[in-house]
Amino acid sequence: MTAARLVRLPLPGTATPQQALRALAAEPWPFALVGAWAGGGAIVGCRPLRVAAPEEDPFALFDQLPRVSAGDAHDADETTGGAVGGGWFGWLGYGLGARIESLPPSPPRPAPLPPFQLAYYDHLLRQDTAGQWWFEALATAAREAELEERLADLRARLAAAPSLPVGRFEAPRALRLTGAGAAGHVAAVAECRERIAAGEVFQANVCLRLEASWTGDVTELFARASERLAPRYGAAFPTPDGGVASCSPELFLRRRGGELTVTAAPIKGTAPRGSDAAAAGEAELLASGKDRAENVMIVDLMRNDLGRVSVYGSIAAEPPVAEAHPGVWHLVSQVRGRLRDDASDGDLLRATFPPGSVTGAPKVEAMRLIAELEGTGREAYTGAIGYASPLAGLELNVAIRTFEASAGRLWLGVGGGIVAESDPARELEECLVKARPLAAAVGSRIEGERAGRPAVPPIPRALSRDRGRPDPARGLFETLLVRDGVALRAAEHLARLAASVAACWGEALPGDLAERVAAAAAAPGAPPAAPLRVVVRPHAGGLVTTVELGPPRQRRLPVELVPFVLPGGLGSHKWLDRTLLDQLAAQAGGGATPLLIDADGTVLEAAWGNVFLLDGDRLLTPPADGRLLPGVSRAAVLRAAGATGLTASEGPVAFGQLARADGILLSSALAGLAPAVLRGGEGDARAAFDTARALSLVPETVVRA
Repeated sequence: MTAARLVRLPLPGTATPQQALRALAAEPWPFALVGAWAGGGAIVGCRPLRVAAPEEDPFALFDQLPRVSAGDAHDADETTGGAVGGGWFGWLGYGLGARIESLPPSPPRPAPLPPFQLAYYDHLLRQDTAGQWWFEALATAAREAELEERLADLRARLAAAPSLPVGRFEAPRALRLTGAGAAGHVAAVAECRERIAAGEVFQANVCLRLEASWTGDVTELFARASERLAPRYGAAFPTPDGGVASCSPELFLRRRGGELTVTAAPIKGTAPRGSDAAAAGEAELLASGKDRAENVMIVDLMRNDLGRVSVYGSIAAEPPVAEAHPGVWHLVSQVRGRLRDDASDGDLLRATFPPGSVTGAPKVEAMRLIAELEGTGREAYTGAIGYASPLAGLELNVAIRTFEASAGRLWLGVGGGIVAESDPARELEECLVKARPLAAAVGSRIEGERAGRPAVPPIPRALSRDRGRPDPARGLFETLLVRDGVALRAAEHLARLAASVAACWGEALPGDLAERVAAAAAAPGAPPAAPLRVVVRPHAGGLVTTVELGPPRQRRLPVELVPFVLPGGLGSHKWLDRTLLDQLAAQAGGGATPLLIDADGTVLEAAWGNVFLLDGDRLLTPPADGRLLPGVSRAAVLRAAGATGLTASEGPVAFGQLARADGILLSSALAGLAPAVLRGGEGDARAAFDTARALSLVPETVVRA
């Protein structure tokens, strides 16, 4: 452990925290914490000494802090009392829970963020509760000169911050519920209630996601939102590709300085807060048996989590109180424990992460259920954001009310605790009540709020305790059709695979892969038509890519489809792990193909192909919105349809539409455009056969009737 001395010097200036953050926005890795952090005020910084690498253990990093002496503090009575000095700052994503517990793979992640973002800052700007700004640093001998330069630079930037022009801000378009939308959330809550009745869990926190296309500045987004909402635990961590802007009201963990007492303040229990009936909302919440039940369960969970690393008998909880926050009242409880002498901050995090208020009870079973019911994987949302400082201690919020941005998208997760008494429609409205003030604060609004109950007939669920989603760690693959020595549409297939590899691992395909594919397709003795499989597996910090020509395949037509409900689908990548699909095919039996349906009853895709509905001279296929694989053959059908007098388009397809359609077709590289029927359906496949032949997309050497 290195040694450092505290440098703490007052700085002139009247900048607000938001103005200070704007002044540092162009610097490397800027951040801001505003609200109750470290006793109140703000912490703003940039130019970290080190950014954690993806392969590091984020929990262990919180224990890698220097020993600090008083040094050059301005006031001997305040040598460390109000100082932060520096430390590790950033976020821990919800997905890190899988590094602590054995959990099933998460739902699809349309725009993945890093699992965590942490950086070590040895200097920062600190505003105390009186509005005074300070330059604080954890100085080492090797950094003396650089810190002198940083002091001069930050003094000038802070002085100029109030007069800097506010950058142009483009408000995000309307935030829309993603995937299965409002109806899907209602269905997820109803399913959660069934699981509670069956005794799987007592409570689970079920969330939905609101999203918009957006390429704006996270710094300015946070500045505007935090100025309007005054969050208790606001945090901004812009990154080169986006970042997070949190307006969280909730404290996850706080350990002051060298103290051993740890405080958690879980929020569980919500009521709307209107300006004309605020007191009534507070009284209603305090009297609500359902909300108190939610609160008691999570308080008990937090007592248990803290108890893993606390002195026996030191855990105590206070009765809940109602707190006012933008648009809502919340029940908040204080839970405290005294850490054992041998328990570090890293141990504390491993014992308590992710926060119990956004998982459920029992925690691990609730997290398994979340992976089954939610249609989109969580990123930073419902993880934690904050810092570990050798002076100020450990302090993390619960990453709720948090905007996240990446890959041209902006999204906001909202959710609520589901118990036996929960009403699905009311739970949806509670989510929207929480989201509306945030959307309004950044000049946006919410669309697609209304939802009736999904009109879905009894359909088996794809996921269960013993049947999980594909494991991304197994790898990706692509299947091409080889005909007469040529791999058809090879460039399109490899482009799709390259995009998936970049999205999943930030890597590129081998430069000679196209040549390897062409050589395998033209290998002597190859059959006239056969599948060629390209497989990419992560291995020892790199990727292993294989190319293999397989035997010819045959498929009976029409394909028989058996539906299964899979919230959020399989996502836009072609996973090598086909265990779930094989299990579903075995359950369907008779050579049938699983058909995947989202929680709201909308059609996604079949196990090996995209779905097209034929209605007169119109072909309709579900949109490639991140829930399904955007097939190369699917794109070919959309292009070719016009030449045969058909109109082809993308749009939602309800499961009920399939039974009434003139035909159903599946598209894939190997099957071309294959006619299909629903098991037990009354329709026939003649029109679908005619359409497939008209489009010349049935390779008869591979597929037979």
